[in-house]
Amino acid sequence: MPMPFLFAVLAGAASVLAYAPFEWFWLMPLCWGSWYALLRQKEVRPGRAALLGWSWGAAALFAGLCWLVVALNRYGGLSAPLSVALIMLFCAALALIYIASASALFARLRPTHWLLRTLFAAACWTWFELLRGQIFPSFPWLAIGYTQTPPSPLAGWAAILGVYGVGFLLAWTSALLVEAWRLPACHRSALGLALLPWLSGAGLRQIAWSEPTGEPLRVALIQTNVPQDQKWNGERMGEWLSLHLELLRNNPAQLTVMPETTLPLLAEHLPVGYLDALKAQAQSAGGDVVLGVFTRDDGRVYNSAISLGTHASQRYSKNHLVPLGEYVPWGFQWFLDLAKIPMANQTPGGERQPLMQIGGQRIAMNICYEDAFGEELRRALPEATLMLNISNLAWYGNSHAQPQHLQISRMRALESARPQLRATNTGMTGVVLPDGSVSHLLPAFTRGAVAAEVRGYTGATPFVQLGDWPIKLLCVLIFGAVVLDRWRWRV
Repeated sequence: MPMPFLFAVLAGAASVLAYAPFEWFWLMPLCWGSWYALLRQKEVRPGRAALLGWSWGAAALFAGLCWLVVALNRYGGLSAPLSVALIMLFCAALALIYIASASALFARLRPTHWLLRTLFAAACWTWFELLRGQIFPSFPWLAIGYTQTPPSPLAGWAAILGVYGVGFLLAWTSALLVEAWRLPACHRSALGLALLPWLSGAGLRQIAWSEPTGEPLRVALIQTNVPQDQKWNGERMGEWLSLHLELLRNNPAQLTVMPETTLPLLAEHLPVGYLDALKAQAQSAGGDVVLGVFTRDDGRVYNSAISLGTHASQRYSKNHLVPLGEYVPWGFQWFLDLAKIPMANQTPGGERQPLMQIGGQRIAMNICYEDAFGEELRRALPEATLMLNISNLAWYGNSHAQPQHLQISRMRALESARPQLRATNTGMTGVVLPDGSVSHLLPAFTRGAVAAEVRGYTGATPFVQLGDWPIKLLCVLIFGAVVLDRWRWRV
């Protein structure tokens, strides 16, 4: 392998260390800066740039997403070699469609002036990350902005520009550092500009974008720790149902939360009186329980969260489903025939669903993968005072999936200035505060509960008000400036 391509692979693979659980946030500027350094030279034509970008991206994505192999191999019934091959193919395809395309576009229109060149590189990267996360295949995992949760100074920009805006600033300042290193003539200017977003971000972190509202709410976030390979075992179903009653009885609170699909049955197939027993137990504690269960309406199956207790029963059904895990895209029935994934053909719950009203708080529910979509979660804001996620990441074993998901929740807290409550099957169950810090966290793969008092918050960050539109507009303006610059030089 030629040296530049080996360098791209190593730099891309090393970027996984910038994400949780390692959280070496300072490493991502070096890894992403390596991508920029490889592509900034005039002799790197679009074709070569695409290959270099693909090498960087495929290595970065596979290093960060290799935990997907566990779901296919251990629980999906596929052989280990086939599971690895499929995930490598998935990562290679994402890198080809998005990172290689961003690289080729940058090389094709590469500006000559160092300032416009750095802005254009950041805009190319951010634009294609937006496409990957919001258009097709709606897979925002490992967007580079997620590496900049606290203590990174860039975390201060999340409430204004969201995760993609943070990623833009990360990319731009990384490119500026490369220019400061490679062009002595612009050393001071480039270095000064590179420091500005980091210093201002540290100042922005001091701003309180929301304020507490209402009385503190006593919550119990349950981590059931039911083994994934036993969860669907019909012979043990009675044991799991008894376990949930016991956990509810032992953890009284105003709001008790159990994980996604914690009852792995359609609600209508539960034993007669079981939901009534859960409701009575929650009422005896003067509160409500929210739990994950499959529901069915008119023959359509939903991944739902239902509430039972002192308030009238409420329901939220997952809207943003996981392709191949929860619905089958056109042309992929063959995959479903290979992998043994239960309940893999579900129906979206709808974009506009009412907030849950519990304990004087307005709670925005989201289920598992949904909290990776900040632009979608802001639909519930600023009305919602709390955000609640229920998940089941037991599919991915003892891997980086759990801490990466917690890091995503921390970014959602920063964007919304709202607490993020998390109840999961095997981890990470805890409370994330509006500043992105984690106040309570249960060790992974343990059975128990996080007991805490949480406050609801009110107020609207700039991101809540405007979403990703500012960073999209900025990218479009930069693209326009680059086109005008090339036209000027040709004339």
